[in-house]
Order: sequence, then structure tokens, then C-alpha cells
Amino acid sequence: MIPFSVLDLSPIIEGGDAALAFRNSRDLAQHAERWGYGRYWVAEHHNIPGVASAATSVLIGYLAEGTSTIRVGAGGIMLPNHAPLQIAEQFGTLESLYPGRIDLGLGRAPGSDGLTARALRRNLDSNGDTFPRDVLELQAYFAEPGPNQALKAVPGGGLNVPLWILGSSTFGAQLAAHLGLPYAFASHFAPGDMMAAISIYRETFRPSEQLDKPYVMLGYNIFAADDAEEARVLATSAQQSFVALRTGQPQKLPPPVPGYLESLDPRSRAMLDSVLSCTAIGTPDMVHERLQDFITLTGADELMLTSMMYDHTARLRSYEIAAEVRGSLKLAA
Repeated sequence: MIPFSVLDLSPIIEGGDAALAFRNSRDLAQHAERWGYGRYWVAEHHNIPGVASAATSVLIGYLAEGTSTIRVGAGGIMLPNHAPLQIAEQFGTLESLYPGRIDLGLGRAPGSDGLTARALRRNLDSNGDTFPRDVLELQAYFAEPGPNQALKAVPGGGLNVPLWILGSSTFGAQLAAHLGLPYAFASHFAPGDMMAAISIYRETFRPSEQLDKPYVMLGYNIFAADDAEEARVLATSAQQSFVALRTGQPQKLPPPVPGYLESLDPRSRAMLDSVLSCTAIGTPDMVHERLQDFITLTGADELMLTSMMYDHTARLRSYEIAAEVRGSLKLAA
């Protein structure tokens, strides 16, 4: 049976606030644990009114404290925003508090605009891409400290927190393969290079102490309901949010609007059709068919599902439906 996991941005809805978003995320994590999801990841984003997961490691601690078996982690930490030592200490703390349950996915993008990136004290004038070097530095902090090692992550050293490389292009695939790390591709919003990235990763993978063979996790959007029209309407909250973000007007997650897709201009509709092509909208049978086609096409080892819905009860039901159909999905040959 293919593993399912949850990706959550802890959405702030119109009329709500971050406190409500966090409570909803914790409630979803508790339900996901009962429904058999393997991981619950939150993602670092900044200066977006509808996303509450900016202080990612703090939120991971809150979610881990409210659950007992599901793995909790970052999908991901945008490493260019941080000193690797700080991330090693933060995730060393989390691993010490919740041993064997913490994942650390690493992204190369800033997760923000240029103004916000400068406010985060990133060195935007640096020559070259330091991401591969920063990943290696972070790995070294999690390794068992040597007897004469002057700089140590405390806590962190010797804990071997599992690292993942995240990506939406072939660069991350090449790095993950070179380092022998599991690879998570952001097909839920940037599917263009998905098949090329998967192919590069699998063909060039080099085994490591962490992983002996390639492991691919793919993002996928789920808008499931017991009625097909209800599912289509529920999906419009995320669709509105994507259009607002792509037009430079990010907002809180809006309530669903019947007929929203039909009201869009052709350019916006084409953009949504492209960025949200890895999406299942509909009844359990419809979702099962879409997921099966996706698994067969990609040979994914794991799916990370995201369901950006305004109504929390409907969002829970969407993930519950996905869990119900998982048992009858067939792995790719």
C-alpha cells in the first residue's frame, strides 16, 4: 500500500486568525494519525497573509506534542534563510523532545519576495548558490561529533535527523541523487519538470548511509467530498488563492465561490490548469481514479497530499476520503 502523508501551510482563512489556523492544523494532524497517514509536514513561507507556518520549527513542536506516532516535520525549511547551525539546533531540540518522529525537508527557494528575504537577513549579494554547501554543513552537525571538533550543534550532534531534499526543478533532483537523500517534488503547484526530475533522480542516485535506493515523494492536491459538485465548489478557495498569489495580491484563504472557474479570464484559467494539473477533485471514486493514474504514471514511492479548504470540517472529510481509497490503490509496476 502506498504511504500517504499530509502537507499543511496552516491556512489563515478570511474571518479567522493564526491561532485558529494552528488549532485546525493540530486537529487535522490528530485525525491524520488515526487515519494512517505517515507524516505531517508544514512549510516555511513568509509575508503571505493566508499562511501561518512561518515559524516552522515552533509549529512542528506544537503538532508533535498533540500527536504520538505520526512523523512531523518541515516540508520544508528554506535553508537560504537560515544558518545551518541554527537549524541543526532547532531540529536537534525537536528530535530530543520527540525521538524518532522528526523529518527535515530542505528547500533552496527563499519562500518569500525580495523585500522579505532582505528582512530575513539573507545575503542576496553572495556569489553563487550556497545551498549544496549548506546542506553538507547541516549534515555534519547531525553526525556524531569528533573528539577534537570545535563547533558542535547542542542538541543535534549524533541525532542523525533524516534529511530530505525538496524541489520543483531538476536541480534538487541532481543534488538529492548525489547525496543519496530522499527527494520530494512540489508537483502540487509546479508540475512542469516533474517527470524529468524523477528520471534524473532515479538514474543518478548514489546510495548513502541514510538511504540505499531512490525514494520519491510527490505533492498532490486533493479536494474530495461525497458529492462531485460540492468538491468542485470547495476547490475554489485554493483556486482563488493561487490566482491572487500569482497576480501579486496574496490574501487570506477565501470562502468558496460557486462558478468561480467559469468567471475567470482565459489567461488565469490556463494558469490554474497548468499549476494545479496534479489535482483530484470529486467523489471517492473520482479521486481514486485520479490517484491511481498519477501513481501509475510516476511510480511514486509516497504521496504528500494537500487540501486547502476554507471549511475545516470539509477539509477533514477530504483527507478522510483519501485515506479510505488508499487501500485499493495499486503500486506502479
